[in-house]
Amino acid sequence: MRATGGQRGRRRAVEDGAGARLRAAELARTAGISAQQVRNYEDEGLLPPAERTPGGHRVFTRVHAEALATARALAAGYGWRTARAVMGAVHGGDVDGALAALDAGHAALHRERSGLAAVREAVESVVARRPGPAGAPRRGGVRIGRAAAIVGVRPPVLRLWEERGLLRPAREEGTGYRLYGEAEVRAAHVVALLRRGGHRLDAIRPVVDALRATGSPERVRDELAAREEEVNRRGLRCLAASAALYGYLRHTGRAAPVTAP
Repeated sequence: MRATGGQRGRRRAVEDGAGARLRAAELARTAGISAQQVRNYEDEGLLPPAERTPGGHRVFTRVHAEALATARALAAGYGWRTARAVMGAVHGGDVDGALAALDAGHAALHRERSGLAAVREAVESVVARRPGPAGAPRRGGVRIGRAAAIVGVRPPVLRLWEERGLLRPAREEGTGYRLYGEAEVRAAHVVALLRRGGHRLDAIRPVVDALRATGSPERVRDELAAREEEVNRRGLRCLAASAALYGYLRHTGRAAPVTAP
């Protein structure tokens, strides 16, 4: 939805009457950042173009202050990449493109939330599993190729996890081959599931250590709950950012009021 002639006229009227003129340092103080950051934000399209004095100094207005607050709200919710895409599209007159970038951010949040739910379900399944003969390590354990197949990863991945202290396979007498017993295969399942959920290896190690020491999935559940809480907080930040963007679009004449159907 590119701006129409009428919308552009309203936007100019709003911006022309935007109130006090601000220097970069004054605008920077409203957000607790440096004047250079303000100039960088304008160069990146996060702020609308500023007028220049005869001496070449940038002159900002209250519209720029609102754009700055909106950009920072978007960054807090969606990250700076999305904030740049959204605000750049808005200031380029492409509101449709801005909304599409926002939708992509919502979709990414939804995927993460769904992924966490899937990891939680899978962890519960792994912890509660009582493998049958076809999938269980035999007495003494299975070698690395079979263990990797059971977990659904490649053997080098299991070796990496061992190097990072996540797995502790035994060694086959006489050959020195790695042997993965039932407890190690279960630990490898948990590592694989948490990795698919985006958890770092250094964050996974205490989870696996606690699971190995206690045989309890509580630490895994706690880690997932903490991650879910952060996703919920980010969702609220996204909601606040969307509201700020709508206010900015309304203020600058780029969006009409939304009415109930």
